[in-house]
Amino acid sequence: MATPVKPARRPRVVAGSAKAARDAVLWADDRLGLGRWTRINLRKLFPSHWSFLLGELALYSFVLLVLTGTFLTLFYKPSAGLAYASVVEISQHTRGGLLMRQLHHWSATVFVLSIVAHLFRVFFTGAFRKPRELTWMLGVVLFATVLFESFLGVSLAADQLGFTGLREAQGMLLSLPLVGSFLSAFAFDGEFPGDVLARLFTLHVLLIPGILVAVVPLHGLILTWRQKHTERRVGAAAESKVTGGPFFPYFVVKNAATALFTIGVIALLATLVTVNPVWEHGAYDPSAPPPSAQPFWYAGVLEGALRLTPGWEVTVLGVALPIGIWLPMLALTVFFTVLFLYPFLERRFTGDRDFHHLLDRPSDAPVRTGLGLAVIVFFTVLWAATWLSPTPPGDDPPTPLLTVPQDVYTAYLYALRVALFVLPPIAYAVTVAVCRRRQRAPAR
Repeated sequence: MATPVKPARRPRVVAGSAKAARDAVLWADDRLGLGRWTRINLRKLFPSHWSFLLGELALYSFVLLVLTGTFLTLFYKPSAGLAYASVVEISQHTRGGLLMRQLHHWSATVFVLSIVAHLFRVFFTGAFRKPRELTWMLGVVLFATVLFESFLGVSLAADQLGFTGLREAQGMLLSLPLVGSFLSAFAFDGEFPGDVLARLFTLHVLLIPGILVAVVPLHGLILTWRQKHTERRVGAAAESKVTGGPFFPYFVVKNAATALFTIGVIALLATLVTVNPVWEHGAYDPSAPPPSAQPFWYAGVLEGALRLTPGWEVTVLGVALPIGIWLPMLALTVFFTVLFLYPFLERRFTGDRDFHHLLDRPSDAPVRTGLGLAVIVFFTVLWAATWLSPTPPGDDPPTPLLTVPQDVYTAYLYALRVALFVLPPIAYAVTVAVCRRRQRAPAR
């Protein structure tokens, strides 16, 4: 009879580790009942088309944004007298500080761009329709919150560029009748800049990120996970049929590749492209002229609207009402309100109350596509108002990026004012005509 041989140490360790892991899983399953839930959800199907990953681009840039922001928080000093010096210290003397600032800035830029691209995809394909209205509304809230958070981040540098935008925001608050002075005093704790940086810092690193940490998973994971994902109108796609790859391993591997790609691109941009060099703008000086920089693209719409709106002012009961300042704020408020309620507005005008899991082609919904293109043209015209600046007076003034003589700049603004009312209707009409022509074209 063969003599029993004691197993080698390594196989015994492997067998013991396997038994410990199995026992731990069984222990957790007995108490939490996760086994059945895990088996079902690991096989949940997810779409394969690349456009469905735009939301993942936003998610991973947001994760990098939080990580780099945590690093910067350790060195930033949120006070009017120390903020600018601390940002310069981070950029020029803290080990890895400039790279972290660049990573943070580019993460924010990619985050906003990804949200805009994702919003376009959902809107033009009709993915916001029943039963996904709540997901759409949370996405709009997320978009508006991220834009506000970006504005706060630029202002925290306390340089000439950041505080110039903040001073414009204070001017908008003060223009509001009755409550404007109280809102300004509450936000700035008195005269500008007051104690505003400490308050902006609290909003930027605590309140707004807390809202985002709650809204992002709810919008991107929980609601999406509970609902059937949308399908493209190709092949055997149907309202009641689910196609795609399983969450594990197909979607996990795809998401891991997307995360590495997102982080790699942002790291490459942060390494090679300098953004917001605060040491060139200098600390804020209320007597100094505006800095030689154009507004960031996501702030350019409001800045362009302020440039294009005439300085209208009416007097009512002895109170001057600056209509020219209110119109841009009112236009953005109306835009976000309509965007938030759009699923219900479209349902009201089309009478479509069915569940939709198949995506529309843009040509299948000519009116919606035309409205979308008209809005894009409208905001592009507003943004174009920031592309040129008049040549500043003086012997040695700071020069904006693109300058033209004052008369050329005035003509440019008048041309954009006309384009603001002419180009969007043209874009709508042309888009609707092209979409309807494609609908009548025979299928190939």
